[in-house]
Amino acid sequence: MKITEVRTFLVGRYLLVRVYTDGGVVGNGEAGLWAHHGVVAEAIKELSDYYVGKDPRLIEHHYQVVSRSAHFMGGVLSAAMSAIDIALWDILGKSLGVPVYQLLGGKCRDKVKLFENIGGNTPTEVRESARAMVARGFTSLRMTPFAKGFEQETGTRNIAAAVELVGAAREAIGDGVDLGLEIHRNLRPEEAIALAMELEPLKILYYEDPLAPQSIEAVEYIARHIRIPIATGERFYNIFQFKDLIDRKVVSLIRPDLSLAGGFTQVKKIAAMAEAAFVGIFPHLMGSPVNNAAFAHMAAAIPNYTHTEHNALTGPMGEIVDQQMAVEGGYRILTDRPGIGVEIVEEVLDKYPYERWVIRESLHADGSVAH
Repeated sequence: MKITEVRTFLVGRYLLVRVYTDGGVVGNGEAGLWAHHGVVAEAIKELSDYYVGKDPRLIEHHYQVVSRSAHFMGGVLSAAMSAIDIALWDILGKSLGVPVYQLLGGKCRDKVKLFENIGGNTPTEVRESARAMVARGFTSLRMTPFAKGFEQETGTRNIAAAVELVGAAREAIGDGVDLGLEIHRNLRPEEAIALAMELEPLKILYYEDPLAPQSIEAVEYIARHIRIPIATGERFYNIFQFKDLIDRKVVSLIRPDLSLAGGFTQVKKIAAMAEAAFVGIFPHLMGSPVNNAAFAHMAAAIPNYTHTEHNALTGPMGEIVDQQMAVEGGYRILTDRPGIGVEIVEEVLDKYPYERWVIRESLHADGSVAH
């Protein structure tokens, strides 16, 4: 079997990839560098010069060749390689007639736990949203504890408002539902520490991305001063960054993105390193039903998986795949379809033009950049 073509599709907010073979088996993948899909698509086109004519089943070999030959690795190339890697595993599963999770060692679980996001800018709105999510069967919830316009407020005011909003969520859901916080890299170290201290009585399961990831030392400083477990890593794009994070012993959960951090080939290794350190895998998931399916296979096959975003795609655009994985009672239900279990429907893709991400300003009251 040989690869004959690697084709990209910019569809809505997604970058989908299909890898074609002379045996008629087609692999499906998706890239996860969501703010720069156009650049990643061009990278995939360049990388296809290597892949075309190769045996798609030599997945590890191809990853090593491309990653070692691309002397200037970064997020763009890693997202491109991740999308192709997912598609190659899809081809391998289809060629053998088995789901990808079987190729990764088999299922560690029968269904994949999901979390849903709480919305709202007031305590009343937060309570209503949280109760609605629990009523739909979710036992794991996450929220961003800042109201609209928080960038214009003082750190002290934002801390007080955040405690009020999180308290409303905990009051609404009780102690039978997990609650995590997505800080979205919006705080300075002193603010992150002060907020975490105020939130301790509210039983917060994790404190996600209090800072931007450029300085692990700064994240380490926060971790040494708080008692809420930290989760981070969604912007990391290679195994070496995750090794450094795990070795520093500052996080309880890491957030590799299968469509950014190296596909199945590398994220399986990242999960193994984390397993040895008793660090959980809380994947970062954005994208289409292609990513939803691929992530479910990875989650099924690693023992230290914790939970993943629901990431539902509803409405007409759901037709970009032949069928989506079902969600029941807060879990994504695994199937035994070969490969990753979904097929991109090329005939409908032209109906959904590419929605390119654009840069937007987010400013503090003094005019300085907030994020």
